[in-house]
Amino acid sequence: MDAPLAVRARGITKSFGDVVALDGVDFDVAPGRIHGLVGPNGAGKTTLLGLLLGLAVADEGELEVFGTPVGRAPAGVAGFVDGPGLYPSLTARQNLAALAALGGHSADPGAVLDEVGLADVADDRVRGFSLGMRQRLGLAAALLTEPRLLVLDEPANGLDPAGKKHVHGVLDRLVAAGTTVVLSSHRMDDLEALCAEVTILATGRVVFTGPPAKLTAENAELAYRLRTSDPAAARRVLAQTRGITQEQAARHDTDVLVIRARIPALDELVRRLVQDGVAVRELAPVVSPLEAAFLALTEQGSTR
Repeated sequence: MDAPLAVRARGITKSFGDVVALDGVDFDVAPGRIHGLVGPNGAGKTTLLGLLLGLAVADEGELEVFGTPVGRAPAGVAGFVDGPGLYPSLTARQNLAALAALGGHSADPGAVLDEVGLADVADDRVRGFSLGMRQRLGLAAALLTEPRLLVLDEPANGLDPAGKKHVHGVLDRLVAAGTTVVLSSHRMDDLEALCAEVTILATGRVVFTGPPAKLTAENAELAYRLRTSDPAAARRVLAQTRGITQEQAARHDTDVLVIRARIPALDELVRRLVQDGVAVRELAPVVSPLEAAFLALTEQGSTR
């Protein structure tokens, strides 16, 4: 018998007065993976994460975690939405000790603080913490419970590059040990780096779910920066390659061509440039492929 999905949602609907936050959402998360949940503000991400954490219940539909219907405070699930709840007058260590005592958890607060990179400030009061430090302390609080499912709302908020790298490492290690992670983020680079699959919501409905590579391949005609050894020759090749359009380049860098194409046309362009002896020195998306696909899909979803 196959192992149950980490999350299985069917026909989830949730309204707040006249506002429909979720409108018949189906949502599956495989165990032992990081699944990204993305969408514009008001798309329903936080509502769905709140349902997973048992902070609210759906008006209609079925929601299961590891095969068990979700109720209030579901077992084996931890995390935060809208930022972690912390005691500002207590130190980081005292915050975790209080939470451990309330929940009956035996995990060592010091070890958890070390895992998220806060050992050096363990005895500092939380009121002086930056946003990024609070996010990492919220992650530490969730790890106290040793959850099977970790639910995080914008965990990279306020993190500097070093902090983000550290948190990514923590999440990767958790998943390698069998934990499942569902996270929301507006940072497409985080999603591309971390997630095996993403689900995109728009106006409370799912408009895409699957691997990021599938999303970008199916939906994105991207703009690319192209720098070559011979811009004039590159322009001649561009004019002879079907499926590629040239856009206005930045005025301060006339050697860079900005082109728009799908992957097959881009492959053909590179082949022709090399064949004509033109070296390709840079070929990179102007924006993240996932971001371009996200914008295309959510704009379509908002007009339904």
